[in-house]
Amino acid sequence: MPASIPSQHLILPFAASLSDPCQQALPRLDDAQQMPYLHQLLGRLSQSRRLDGDEYALSMPHERVLAPSLGWSDLADGTLPWAAWQAQSHGVATEEGQAWGLLSPCHWLMGRETLTLLDPDELRLTEVEARAFLEVLRPWFEEEGWTLVYATPTRWYAAHPSLASLPTASLDRVIGRNPDVWMPDHPQARLIKRLQNEVQMLMYEHPLNEPREASGQLTVNSFWLSGTGQLPSQPTLALPQGTQLVTDLRAPLLASNLADWIATWQTLDGTVLKAACGALDAGHHVQLTLCGERSAITLSAPPAPSFSQRLLSSAQRWLGRPAAQPSALLATL
Repeated sequence: MPASIPSQHLILPFAASLSDPCQQALPRLDDAQQMPYLHQLLGRLSQSRRLDGDEYALSMPHERVLAPSLGWSDLADGTLPWAAWQAQSHGVATEEGQAWGLLSPCHWLMGRETLTLLDPDELRLTEVEARAFLEVLRPWFEEEGWTLVYATPTRWYAAHPSLASLPTASLDRVIGRNPDVWMPDHPQARLIKRLQNEVQMLMYEHPLNEPREASGQLTVNSFWLSGTGQLPSQPTLALPQGTQLVTDLRAPLLASNLADWIATWQTLDGTVLKAACGALDAGHHVQLTLCGERSAITLSAPPAPSFSQRLLSSAQRWLGRPAAQPSALLATL
C-alpha cells in the first residue's frame, strides 16, 4: 500500500458476548434504518483475517489483536504486559527488566454458593479513599518485596520479580464471574492467592470500610491482578498511526445492560462508523475489527485512489451484494 494513502483501523471490543441476553439482543442491530453505517461497512468490506480462540483464554480477543503491533507476537496467553505499557502512560518509571502488574481494588460478592468479582468502577472510590486503602495494603505487599504505585482510584501498579512469567486473566474476563475459577495454575500464583486471603481478612470490618457499608456502598475486600509481564528492551509505546481502540461497548456489556449496549452501538454508528464510511469514500484504506469473547474478525477494503474506483465502490454499495446481517456475523465471535 502506498505510504501516501491514509490508513484507518477501527477496533471495537465487546461487540458481542456469548451470554443468552446478548445473543437475543443481536437481531436489534439488523435494522438498517437504526444502524445504517454498520450495514454499509458490512456491505463494502470483506473479511481479511480472523483470530479464533475460546472464551476461557486469559487474554481478551482485542488484546491479542493489538499485541503484534506492539511487538508481543510470541508471548503466551495471559502474559501480555499491559500493566507496564499502561503504567508508562501514567508517568510511572518502568525500569528495564522490571515486571509489572495491574492491581485493581475490588469487591468480591460472596453468596451462599457463589463468589462474584464486581467491576471495580462500581466501588466509586474517591482519590482520597483509594489512596487510604492503598496505604493500608502497602505493608503487606512491601514485606514480600513488591513495589506499589498509585495511578487512579482503581488503577494501582505493582512490580515484583514473580510477575515476569506469571500468566493472569484480564480483569475484563473476571468481572461478573467467580474469580477463583480464573486464578492460574502456576507456581507463582500461590503468593497471589495468599495475599488475596490476607487482604480479605484485613479488610473484613476494617474501619475504612465501615462508613462505606453504613451508606450502602460496596466495600473494598480484595483485589485482582492482571496485565502481568515485562516490556521488551525497546518497547513500542504507542499504537500504530491510524489505529483507534473504541471501548464504549465495554461498560454496558459487562454490566449486562443490553438496552444501554444497543444504544451505545447506535451512538457509535452515527460517529466512528459513519467516519469510517467517510474514510472509505475518500479513498482511505479502512479496517474494522469486531471482537467478542472468543474471537475477532477483521474486515477491510483496499484503498480506492481514483475517482472511477470510488464511483464503482458507491455503485456496489447500493446495487451490489447485500450486506451480511450484523447479528449473524457477531454471533460467531
